[in-house]
Amino acid sequence: MGVFNMKAVVYHRYGGPEVLNIEEVPRPHASEGKVVVRVKAVSVNPADWQIRSGKRFILSEPFSFIPGVDLAGIVDEVCPGSDLSVGDHVFGMTLFTEDKGSYAEFVAVSKESLAKMSPSMSFEDAAALPVAVQTSWSSLVIEGGLKPGQKVLIHGASGGVGHIAVQIAKLKGAQVAGTASGRNQDFLKEIGVDIPINYETTPFETVVSDIDILLDCIISDTDSQIDQQKNNTRERSWRVLKKGGIFVSITGHPDQEKAAKYGVRAVHVLADRDAKVLYQIEEAYESGRLRPHISNIFPLEKVREAHQMSQSGHTRGKIVMTV
Repeated sequence: MGVFNMKAVVYHRYGGPEVLNIEEVPRPHASEGKVVVRVKAVSVNPADWQIRSGKRFILSEPFSFIPGVDLAGIVDEVCPGSDLSVGDHVFGMTLFTEDKGSYAEFVAVSKESLAKMSPSMSFEDAAALPVAVQTSWSSLVIEGGLKPGQKVLIHGASGGVGHIAVQIAKLKGAQVAGTASGRNQDFLKEIGVDIPINYETTPFETVVSDIDILLDCIISDTDSQIDQQKNNTRERSWRVLKKGGIFVSITGHPDQEKAAKYGVRAVHVLADRDAKVLYQIEEAYESGRLRPHISNIFPLEKVREAHQMSQSGHTRGKIVMTV
């Protein structure tokens, strides 16, 4: 099979958004267990700029790295044994250790990581869902064992993962409290938060107690130097959990000694790339009970602006780029 080139976002050194460039790179082909997707849209996740800045994990130098995890697009080549067909509209996630990232015209992806899009789903919506859905589901349903009637508190409830976690918790019949800034209080109500809390004016521990599952979605600029406000929020969070409750963090490993002191469980959760979960939420998407909020849509060529906006830490919902 001949070698063809495609456009992709690539960086060769760590740094700020300025290290991101559009380059010509070899186009991937289908291989054992992997299909090729013609990418139509991707979303920007905090992990993208954390890796770019050298704060998430260290790449072996020299490197030519294509970032991106979320994607939506059209199947272009299939591998033996795949249930997918050329022309299928799909969405899912890449795996950095095995695949090139999704900020590209084409990407080879594990067939188990892709789900067919529901008929009414746009590429932009589809690209905004995988990481947020998989992380929320792993946190609340798998680790948290969420049951109807339980009480959930979500820190950063207006963010990319947080606003999807709110909707999944409501689908499961939970009572949901969520923290966000003052400007996002109406948004929290729109997505179904029962107890919206403005962290700028109201200490959450004066509003909620006996929480079954606490999900911490607050993203810091770095993993090694968590700001004082986040530290303070986490310290106060232990006190609102009921005995036997669970503290779930998507941003780092919570203190196990503190968990033992308060008689709760504490876990760090990453997104599961099994596409079975994506199929489970499609009915909710079709009925309008679960929808991503997209704050901004950029063309891939504006990747630097998209990263800069994400890294500001004040994005409502998700940022999407079209390819």
